[in-house]
Amino acid sequence: MTSPTAAANAYASVSNLMGQASGIGAAGGPPKSGAFGDMLEQAISGFAEQGRQTDAKAMAAISGKGDVVDVVTAVAESELALDTLVSVRDKVIAAYEEIMRMPI
Repeated sequence: MTSPTAAANAYASVSNLMGQASGIGAAGGPPKSGAFGDMLEQAISGFAEQGRQTDAKAMAAISGKGDVVDVVTAVAESELALDTLVSVRDKVIAAYEEIMRMPI
């Protein structure tokens, strides 16, 4: 089960990414980057960083220096990030297939 903090962080992350994709900055200011590719690259690198942090916490717990609760929380957050990444991938593939079905 994911914690409310993990859900809030995931929502804030997606909201920030969507704001960047639409050309609006995080605080509603000037656009940071409007490219869709930049948004995807940032999301994927964030997912990779989440995985590295989870691995580090798991290794610390194995060596006896970490807390099991932190490991479980990190794994749940990584699972949420993976589910989000898979959903985005599925939407991109569906959009590509829809574009390919369009008459020229």
